[in-house]
Amino acid sequence: MNPDRWLADTRTSYDTVAVSYADQLREALGGLPYLQAALSLFADAVAEAGGGPVADLGCGPGHITAHLHSLGVDAFGIDISPGMVDVARNDHPALRFEVGSMTDLHLADESIAGALAFWSLIHVPDGEVTTVLDALSRALRPGAPLLIGFHVGDGSRLKTQGYGGHPMKVYIHRRRPAQVSAWLRESGFTVETEMLLDPEGSAPGAILFARRRS
Repeated sequence: MNPDRWLADTRTSYDTVAVSYADQLREALGGLPYLQAALSLFADAVAEAGGGPVADLGCGPGHITAHLHSLGVDAFGIDISPGMVDVARNDHPALRFEVGSMTDLHLADESIAGALAFWSLIHVPDGEVTTVLDALSRALRPGAPLLIGFHVGDGSRLKTQGYGGHPMKVYIHRRRPAQVSAWLRESGFTVETEMLLDPEGSAPGAILFARRRS
């Protein structure tokens, strides 16, 4: 898969659906207690590690970034879609959002106290995942926590429509927790906890708590 092509398709797709996507997700976290619990545990882990700036990678409209901020986390968002970043800045003007790609992170070495990738690595091809995780390992301080959420399963599918019926062209990659954990370990992380979400449902998910090794 051409890296420039999938990145461009992802950017254009989320620019197209940005407003509709934000409208659907703006209040969604309120009905997801297990995700709220995971974010609270993550916020506690950041505080216990000494606090500091935390990157929300693939932040979309910024609802998770804002929730972390409400928990006392100095969170900022990065997203490949300028349209999403515009929505995030409009919805949360007091917070910091910037356009950027997980595959080319412009973060200084050991400059962040935590990182989150909530259902954003799902668009990154297998061959590029370790590029992202290696960059995060470099940017995170020793002992800093990382929280990853993703779809569980096998294989990939092309999403051609979504969020209000708008056209899209993004691949959704489903993965097994064991594979994601192996990638994390290869990139210098210790995997501490695995949480399965709706394991018997039609769209199972997983959350992994990891920590950069010292």
